[in-house]
Amino acid sequence: MTKNVPAGQPPASSQFTLMRQRRFAPFFWTQFCGAANDNLFKFALTVMVTYQLRLEWLPPAQAGLVIGALFVLPFLLFSATSGQLADKYDKRTLIVWLKWLEIAIMAVAALGFHLGSVPVLLACIFLMGVQSTVFGPVKYAYLPAHLGEREITGGNGMVEMGTFVAILLGNVAGGLLIATPRTGVLHVALACLALALLGRLAAQFIPATPATAPGLRINWNPLSETWRNLHLAWQQPVVFRSLLGISWMWFFGAVFLVNFPAFAKEVLHGSEQVASLLLVVFSLGIGIGSLLCERLSHRHVEIGLVPLGAIGMTVFAIDLYFASRALPLVAAPAGQTARAFLAQPAHWRVMLDLALLSLFTGLYSVPMYALIQMRAAPTHRARIIAANNILNSLFMVGASLIAGLMLWAGFSIPHIFLALGLANAVVAFYIFMLVPEYLLRFAAWVLSRLAYRYKVRGDEHIPAEGAAILVANHVSFVDAVLLMAASPRPIRFIMDHRIFKVPVLGWLFRLAKAIPIAPQREDPAAYEAAFEEAARVLREGDLLGIFPEGAITRDGQLQSFKGGVMKILARAEADGLCVPVVPMALTNLWGSFFSRIEQGGAMVRPFRRGVFNRVGLNVGAPLHGGEVSPEALQARVAGLLAV
Repeated sequence: MTKNVPAGQPPASSQFTLMRQRRFAPFFWTQFCGAANDNLFKFALTVMVTYQLRLEWLPPAQAGLVIGALFVLPFLLFSATSGQLADKYDKRTLIVWLKWLEIAIMAVAALGFHLGSVPVLLACIFLMGVQSTVFGPVKYAYLPAHLGEREITGGNGMVEMGTFVAILLGNVAGGLLIATPRTGVLHVALACLALALLGRLAAQFIPATPATAPGLRINWNPLSETWRNLHLAWQQPVVFRSLLGISWMWFFGAVFLVNFPAFAKEVLHGSEQVASLLLVVFSLGIGIGSLLCERLSHRHVEIGLVPLGAIGMTVFAIDLYFASRALPLVAAPAGQTARAFLAQPAHWRVMLDLALLSLFTGLYSVPMYALIQMRAAPTHRARIIAANNILNSLFMVGASLIAGLMLWAGFSIPHIFLALGLANAVVAFYIFMLVPEYLLRFAAWVLSRLAYRYKVRGDEHIPAEGAAILVANHVSFVDAVLLMAASPRPIRFIMDHRIFKVPVLGWLFRLAKAIPIAPQREDPAAYEAAFEEAARVLREGDLLGIFPEGAITRDGQLQSFKGGVMKILARAEADGLCVPVVPMALTNLWGSFFSRIEQGGAMVRPFRRGVFNRVGLNVGAPLHGGEVSPEALQARVAGLLAV
């Protein structure tokens, strides 16, 4: 089922199709103009204070740090309040008012540029930080209100790509405009006003987005509200730990961004052009990685990409260290231009490492944002995003402090990159052990896209929310993993207790919190405990997966369905639940490595059917109430096998 797509509005066929739809395009261009304006203004002011003015109270070496701190400070002070505003009021109305505020701030900034008043311009930096702080929760709460589950990953990918491209263009434009002789400040002031007006124009076409918690009473105390927001996130462990994962990504990225100028000058022996080139490669890499998420996830919220992203971030951060160590062997003049830098093949490895490192960072971040948006309750989704912004700000501040301390202690910049890559491996492993769902989805993603060529039909019948029972034929030892790969939500499986003794797979199914079941005559207590746990899964509104044949087929044919599903439904009915049953058929798995064969057992002769076998899953329409019986389910699955 498609969720949250407006009536009469078909789901977008791809993330690029969204750019032609009113529910997304005006919002995209609004946030694009805002991000470009923020960075154009910040970078132009930084260059002006660093190169064009002489201020005793603001040394050039500290200008960037002060401007960056003033912009980030509101995220720490006002994020909690911003989350409340985004939950309480119509999000379109908030965006429109924020764009009016941006125009007013840019008008004051234009006056500050005209007068050459740095205090006025610094005040405008702080106010733009306030405006961005309020916009942040609105931005990420808006998307799930207008995009369905099959669109949210692509939508987030477009927003992340747009944000980093806007940051890049804003920085480049700010540096070029402010450097214009005699008229630089005028050009910057006009550009900032023009971007603010364009953003306001785009916001006019954003559709209404009703408040999710209109009765909310605003708590104006930022400390107590920050604690309350973090507590809201803590109540959903997967969401809270995803917040930590995103904040670590910002820590990781901030270390690279703050060290690019010094890395370009001291290690790569390049000029300012080389520093800009590093920023271009990093921004484009994240943008490309963000866009790839939709294709690699088959348009679902695929958090299996997060471990893949983490692996790439570690591998290429470490290789960047080794690539940098080899550079002193190459004679290079100091202050070389970007063209001279790229003319040396030894530098290509550095650029490739940086490009792939940032690409994998995009793969890491987008699914986490999508997961938070889909799992957080709509009534306080914006406040969860506000908690995320607070954590992000703290982690970025921590990144700057730790990088500074390491440099002060005598570490080189390549050593910092090495330490960061190793730390990323430790942090990622810790998070994935706390939230096994990431590793499970990764295993499912690898199996369904690398070991097999896996095609799913009818996955819109898998409910996006609420309890349901998924019923499938049992062909191989990895049936459960393939079903996980097809579902945007976690599935709790009832599985034969003997499968938990299989190496690797047993560990994987324990991570998935699969429910072991033994025959009643063999272990009555385990039998009853399995049904009680299944009832609890449905009471909590989750998906339950079962294989009614009771065992893996030994001849490739569909076996008779047992009556366990009826016992589960009877318990659900006693709990006052009406639970749909979704029939599913795994196709073309018989004879593959993980299935049995008539002449032998499973998992022997790995390439007995070649590589990249084409397998599939056909999902049928749900059955309800009196429609459900073992015979009816078996007939439905048999019909799906014949499709």
